[in-house]
Amino acid sequence: MKPHSVFRLLQLVPEPLPTFRADVATLFGKYLPRHGVVCDIVGKAGEGALPDGAYASQARPAVQSSRMRQEWAFFKLCLRRVGTARKDQCHLIQVRDMVSIGLLSMLLARCKGIPFAYWVSFLMSEGRIARARAEIAAGGGRRYHVVLLKGLIERFLLYKVVLKGANHVFVQSEAMKALMVEGGIPAEKLTAVPMGVDMEILHADAIAPRRLAGWEDVPVLAYLGTLDRSRELGMLLEALQVLRRNHPSARLLLIGASPTAADVPALLAHACRLGLADAVHVTGWLPSLQALSLLRGADVALSYVPRGVLFDYSSPTKLLEYLALGMPSVGNDSPDQENVLCTSAAGWLSLSNADAMAAQMGAILADLPAARLRAASGPAYIDATRSYRVLAQHLSFTYKETIAKNS
Repeated sequence: MKPHSVFRLLQLVPEPLPTFRADVATLFGKYLPRHGVVCDIVGKAGEGALPDGAYASQARPAVQSSRMRQEWAFFKLCLRRVGTARKDQCHLIQVRDMVSIGLLSMLLARCKGIPFAYWVSFLMSEGRIARARAEIAAGGGRRYHVVLLKGLIERFLLYKVVLKGANHVFVQSEAMKALMVEGGIPAEKLTAVPMGVDMEILHADAIAPRRLAGWEDVPVLAYLGTLDRSRELGMLLEALQVLRRNHPSARLLLIGASPTAADVPALLAHACRLGLADAVHVTGWLPSLQALSLLRGADVALSYVPRGVLFDYSSPTKLLEYLALGMPSVGNDSPDQENVLCTSAAGWLSLSNADAMAAQMGAILADLPAARLRAASGPAYIDATRSYRVLAQHLSFTYKETIAKNS
């Protein structure tokens, strides 16, 4: 590949198009093209028109009458696009989080002499195995034994065939990279690309702080994001209960909702049992500007990530957004959060228990002016290390280095 030529990537993703995942839409649709890396993207059927100009091309199957038909249509589209890829027009084929499609795409790419990369954004196989075993232990039916078998087969194929056969492997965090190295994947063909922030659109100065009526003169803690059961947000409720021993008027604002209808009522029922019925408010899903305005109106921003196989190797976004907005922020010791908080010195790191989180919240509330001064260093840190501008620059170099080694 010539030094200043355009690098063209065919990428297959498991999300519907148009996608709202920042590490797909923002990284590949906005920032990488500035470095001469353009993307032909293939995704699942989605709602709404595809945006113009974000990618070199976009492809998705038509909406089908059943889930099985939908998956089959997507599978055929992926293989058709890989099968018709030409080496002179496609410099690399990349598959994200799809083991079977990844395996077949790798074999086709090898036949064509096109380098192949695999992107692991989440430990899908491990998550499937953990959930199936939990359901089986709870008395779940035969279906979960099938799910368990699928997870075990996928994990074997991923680690023993796809990742070892790929020319390069991208992972979500340094913790995930270390896990892959332990599993026998050479470190030199692994690159961690964590989640980032689009600093061109996330500016605290452009977001007016707002508080709920009646909450103007009380300490407000805020969490922004999904409220589904797997996030174990009962921990924040328990931390609030502890905090209110010294700050009895403190309240918690949960900005978001859950795709599962029962999750939010269950969370609020837990708040009632803790005596917090009047101290917790859930907004539901809000437009981005409204959500950020309420977040900016809070005194303390919270990011709790459950520890364990499902999340320890992830790269959470919310803490990055809090720091980018210059907010006093408390995050627990999930590996990526711990790294960000320790290197930035702009937030407060907590152990993963209610007493520890409450202590850090209390430390912020005890001297809010000092806390805001410390948090003011957050935007510069995020811009220099975790902005999509910087991540795209590093990623484009890795792509071009990969193609040069394997051309």
